[in-house]
Amino acid sequence: MALLCPDRLFPPDPATRDLARAIYEEVKDLPIVSPHGHTEPRWFAEDDAFPDPARLFVTPDHYVFRMLVSQGVAMADLGVPRIDDGPTETDSRAIWRRFAEHYRLFRGTPSRLWLDHALETVFGIEERLSAETADRLYDRIADCLARPEFRPRALYDRFGVEVIATTDSALDDLRWHATIRESGWHGRVVPTYRPDAVIDPDAPDFAANVARLGEITDCDTGSWEGYLEAHRARRAFFKSFGCTATDHGHPSAATANLSQREAADLFARVLAGPTPAEAEAFRAQMLTEMAKMSLDDGLVMQIHPGARRNHSPEVFGAFGRDKGFDIPTRTDYVAALKPLLDAVGMRAELTVIAFTLDESAYARELAPLAGAYPALRLGPAWWFHDSPEGMRRYREMTTETAGFGNTVGFNDDTRAFLSIPARHDMARRVDAAFLATLVATGRLDADEAPEVARDLAYGLAKAAYRL
Repeated sequence: MALLCPDRLFPPDPATRDLARAIYEEVKDLPIVSPHGHTEPRWFAEDDAFPDPARLFVTPDHYVFRMLVSQGVAMADLGVPRIDDGPTETDSRAIWRRFAEHYRLFRGTPSRLWLDHALETVFGIEERLSAETADRLYDRIADCLARPEFRPRALYDRFGVEVIATTDSALDDLRWHATIRESGWHGRVVPTYRPDAVIDPDAPDFAANVARLGEITDCDTGSWEGYLEAHRARRAFFKSFGCTATDHGHPSAATANLSQREAADLFARVLAGPTPAEAEAFRAQMLTEMAKMSLDDGLVMQIHPGARRNHSPEVFGAFGRDKGFDIPTRTDYVAALKPLLDAVGMRAELTVIAFTLDESAYARELAPLAGAYPALRLGPAWWFHDSPEGMRRYREMTTETAGFGNTVGFNDDTRAFLSIPARHDMARRVDAAFLATLVATGRLDADEAPEVARDLAYGLAKAAYRL
């Protein structure tokens, strides 16, 4: 019995389902452009085998372990590394068994589709994971992972990846990207400039990070001008490795456009120890500074706001950041983005891609903004909303105002390498279903739908990210 229904995510009405199936056939085998994600460049540099099924599917994936934790499974029992030196499960088979025993929790979720897609299409498994099948499937996957054709570079080719972007700290030496380039491998893995550690005053060791930025760029980051010059130098360094984009994960979308004297004074206060209001003002100013730098060097700018990070102090204290306890919050884009848009919003040569975790902002704020300002584009449904329903809602709420051309296609935004083809396949199916509905209701001509589908699956992301 196959795990995957061939018509999954298509409309139930037979005539519209046939339309969706035909549109999907036009795009299902297009190359994958993955312009924003969190895979490790080290995987592609060293090309070592993935360790085991549990450390491939469970312990690194907060989508997976947060669901089990929500039902009372201890995070430590799933092998998630601790930062407080407490004990964690080290038996990978035991971790896998716990995962399998609770697999029913994923019924109806996008994670279930991603996991089943990987099990069937990557490992040829056609029986459902459960307590009864756990050991058998573990052995099957472990046997596959020992083979050369399941190493990262081979899977990159098998998945049809054309280019993949990692997300890298401004302080990263990009050694693994250098190793990839020096190896002569044909795969295209490019970095993304993520300067949060040296822009967000609330980041751990912020002042020390700014000092380190000065050391590696030979700039005086104790001064405002030297600090900005250090960013320019690092951006140029990242560009030398193929970087085409920056990424900013701020708590809010607030921007500011202070005079250089006001900004310099704020910078000095921030280095000395800011108030919460000063920290927010500095993050806001730096988004506009980054946009101005993008006018000079051509890097696309991504803003990923609106997550209340590390909501549980208990989990944060024991396990650290990025452990499934980042929660969406409301975001005001109309007022927040206005200073940046006043400064650079009418510059068509600039691309600022805004994401949101606040779906209520799509139709009310983001689509109208992107439908007017040449510099602004809408990122796809993100994080908690990269689900079939979330993707459909995104199209329904943005297309009527922003059209398709003011969006940037799809990106997978994942650490889970094996979920990349599953996520792109999901997006292509959901878009095919949406376009089929437009055709069936007379809002799109049948000959236009495949062209739009190709843009959504491939062309828009490649163009928007200058890849």
